[in-house]
Amino acid sequence: MTRHHPFATFETAATPVSPSLARRTILGLPLVDATTEQTVEHVLSGSVRSVFFLNAHCANVRAGDRGYAAALGRADLILPDGIGVELAARMSGAGLTQNLNGTDFTPALLAEAARRGLSVFLFGATPGTADKAAKKLVTTIPGLRVAGTLDGYDGAADEDAAVARINASGADILLVAMGVPRQEIWIDRHLPGLSPRVVLGVGALFDFLAGNVTRAPRLVRAARMEWIWRLAQEPRRLAKRYLLGNAAFLGRAAVHAVRMAGPEAIGKRCFDMVTSGLALLALSPILLCVAALIRLDSKGPALFKQTRVGRDGALFTIYKFRTMHTDAEERLAAIRLQSDREGICFKSRHDPRVTRVGRFLRRYSVDELPQILNVFLGHMSVVGPRPALPREVAAYPAAALERLKVRPGITGLWQVSGRADIGFDKMIDMDVAYVRSNSMILDLMLLSLTVRAVLSGRGAY
Repeated sequence: MTRHHPFATFETAATPVSPSLARRTILGLPLVDATTEQTVEHVLSGSVRSVFFLNAHCANVRAGDRGYAAALGRADLILPDGIGVELAARMSGAGLTQNLNGTDFTPALLAEAARRGLSVFLFGATPGTADKAAKKLVTTIPGLRVAGTLDGYDGAADEDAAVARINASGADILLVAMGVPRQEIWIDRHLPGLSPRVVLGVGALFDFLAGNVTRAPRLVRAARMEWIWRLAQEPRRLAKRYLLGNAAFLGRAAVHAVRMAGPEAIGKRCFDMVTSGLALLALSPILLCVAALIRLDSKGPALFKQTRVGRDGALFTIYKFRTMHTDAEERLAAIRLQSDREGICFKSRHDPRVTRVGRFLRRYSVDELPQILNVFLGHMSVVGPRPALPREVAAYPAAALERLKVRPGITGLWQVSGRADIGFDKMIDMDVAYVRSNSMILDLMLLSLTVRAVLSGRGAY
């Protein structure tokens, strides 16, 4: 599931070089948190010079190499590469928007570069590998211009000569494939004297393109099991890197997440996971029965999925039982003026789009039960502000954005105080007050009040 973080107000990057591209801080480094398309556009916009990738192995090397750590710290963009970084991101909050690994991202970047008439220079790898990689790129990317190639052995021995040859080629993009950390240190040292507008450290990309290293099938990569596949290919050499290396990296990421978030936040997440996991097991028969009733009552799926805005502006897919007819969104414009609630959030007590079963589900909040899965996945919390729609957040006043600093919840101050009977401004005041006084004691109090609110049905329509 893809998520996008469009609200720069809540970026956590320590050094946001370019605020127009969202970032998430992982182990103290600001990693890009955006789609491939957004990142490619940003890289080619002219505001970026150095681009590095970070995976679990890179993070382990960084821990013991000060020169490499300094080079990463000065990079314009650091892109997340691999499941290890994704898991580390989840430890500190939600998952990343997309895995921007070099073997997929770089060809996408070059394809767009070719459409813009830009050229590329390939520097690094064993003699002949860059030439083979260049031929592969020209074959698969129509219109791509390769300005030149140079190997990373004899070709890199005289660094000044290598820089002069790269500059003389007139290339717009430079790919450096010397392996971590050599390539990043080389780029960091020579960047001021290089003419290409953007320089990327691409690791083993040339070997993949040249056929020296077999690449994992797309289905395996999509299933995020590439590390298992690689172990099957080269068990002895890669066991230490993929098993022990990932374990060390995730251990370091967990310690960092606890230190950054604090014990209160970690305790809340553990509470959410245990509570939602047990609830899913206990309520599964009820959930199945409700799904059957919905399907019998009206045409369409039992579950309703919708994009909502979560913590730090992250978009996620929320799950609810469907309480409206399937054409509800198309009919909204015609009844928008019938809203019984002040503010930008539409609510109508006699909404004609709601089904018969849907009215019962809404009155007793049964339609919210599938959000337990959102809690288990880390998109939501048991207690927190109501998850807003993107169009609502787009119309927020500045003060309302503070409610996005925590995960949205199934229940919260607004939910136990009258729900739809409360106006937008009052709801925002409640949510901001919750964010500022967020604690497990408050959460437990709100949970106890939720039972009364559900049984009374006040404001539920």
